[in-house]
Order: sequence, then C-alpha cells, then structure tokens
Amino acid sequence: MPAIAKEVRREGAQFYWHLGDFRALTKYDEDIIHAKGAQPLDIDDYQQLAWKDFIQREIMPFGPIPVYLGIGNHELVPPKTRLEYLVQFADWIDTPGLKVQRLQDDSSDHLLKTYYHWIHGGVDFINLDNASHDEFDNEQLKWFEKVLGQAEQNADIKSVVVGMHAALPDSLAASHSMNDSAQGRESGRRAYADLLDFQGKTSKPVYILASHSHFFMSNIFNTDELARRSEVLPGWIVGTAGAVRYRLPADHTRADQALTDVYGFLVGHVSPSGKINFEFHRVNEQDVPEDVTSRLGRNLVHDCFEGNRE
Repeated sequence: MPAIAKEVRREGAQFYWHLGDFRALTKYDEDIIHAKGAQPLDIDDYQQLAWKDFIQREIMPFGPIPVYLGIGNHELVPPKTRLEYLVQFADWIDTPGLKVQRLQDDSSDHLLKTYYHWIHGGVDFINLDNASHDEFDNEQLKWFEKVLGQAEQNADIKSVVVGMHAALPDSLAASHSMNDSAQGRESGRRAYADLLDFQGKTSKPVYILASHSHFFMSNIFNTDELARRSEVLPGWIVGTAGAVRYRLPADHTRADQALTDVYGFLVGHVSPSGKINFEFHRVNEQDVPEDVTSRLGRNLVHDCFEGNRE
C-alpha cells in the first residue's frame, strides 16, 4: 500500500478508492508480526491494533489525496462489526462532502451507512456494501435505485462508476463473488439489471469495480451467457493491494486482461464526454518507499513480492 500511495501521488490522482479488506484479521499480518519483534502478540492485541495500523501505514501515505473506503468481508471478521467499522472510519465515510451529498439526496437522512456516493468531474461514484452474504438488503437496493434515478435526470452526470467488494454475480470470477449466497445472487442480479437499464435509457456509460478476488481482471462480465444476451457491462476486479494472491479462474481467457502474482491499482482517465479509460498500473519491489524497506527489512519486502501466493 505505501508503494501504491507513492505511485498514486506520482500519477496526480484526484482521489484513491479502496474496496475493502484492510487487514487480514483471520490471521496475523506478516508486517505486524515483524514490527512486534520478539514481543508476544495475542489475538486481542492484534484486533485492537490492526485498523489503527491500517490508518497509519496505509492511508496516511496518500497525504493530501482523498481516500474513499469500501467495506470488505475481512472487516467483518468477528468480533468486528459494521458498527465498529463506521465508528473507526467515520473520518473517511462522513467527510463534509459525503455528508452534503447524503443530505442533498434526502434532507432527513442523518444515518451514517457503509454505502454512499459522490459526484466528481461529471461522474457519479457509487460505493456499495456487499461484505456479507445478507447483502444487498432491500434498503440498500432501494437507495441504489434512487441514486441511479437521480443520475438519470441529472444532465451534469455523464457516467456512473459502481464499486463494491465482491463482484456482482455471473462474472468470470463467479466462484468467489456474490454468487456465494442466495441473497447475493438475487440482489446482485437486480443491481446488474438496474445498471443495464440505466445505460440503455440514458446512453451514459456504466463501469463496475470489485476487489474480493486477489488478482487483476478486466472485462469480467464477458461470459458466454451475458455475451449471448448482449448484456456485457465493463467490469474489473482489482484485488492487488497486498493480500495473498489467488490463482486465476479456469475461464479467465475470456477476460481482456488477467494477471495474478502482481500488485497495483487501476487508474481512470475521464474524458469530457464522461467515458473513462481504465489502465492497470503495476507496482514493483523497487517502488516500495525506502523508509518502509528500512523498517521492515529487505528480506521481508522481497518475500512479499516473490511469495504471498495462494
């Protein structure tokens, strides 16, 4: 993440969007173990430390660049909860801009939620929460459809980008996606149909981002079935910010790009028309800031790039 932050700053990005899984929580992260040295680390200590460490080591390196946060399934590893997530990350989820947008949408909406949206440069960025198998629930879907309805009527919005942790159902990575639960399949297919309908009615481009699978893949909805029905929307999986790297699914050859054992981030270049050109920017071992290498040691940094494979 510090290497990504350095390269994002170099790109001159206007913001960074993290789509979840900030720390493992199911096990000790290797860099935290290294930082503790010979001191024993029990699970309670780790649970108390992990998110604070994420803020210090992974968000702070972005400096003045705004960071938007999406919730992932690892943020809900017990005893963590959505409520604790909202309390810990309120500074990034309830920024003045996001609060103004929420109240513009509904002047009576004073409830902080894990899903939200913001409008920037003619693009409506919609952050959804599917971090658990009971999502999307009806309340979130109604909110999502209301936001799409507003974007349909707003001539200043030229395109829509929807980001979430797990990919919507029926993608090339369906084995690790919203297909994993009945609620996910039903609600995710409804959301996908909503986006198809929105694009068909408005001719405004729609783009879908996810991160749950730890590899990079583009054109993830180019499956036989969706292509046959001419229902392929542009979609990407970008799970390349440090988690253990997965093997590619068997049908990855239908993707435009499919890479694993890499780290990096997606850069979007927005044209005046609202069309967005997305490019994957890979980060390499030499991109890791020297202060991080000094703190962790070159061997651990090297192992992170050469190992960390499923």
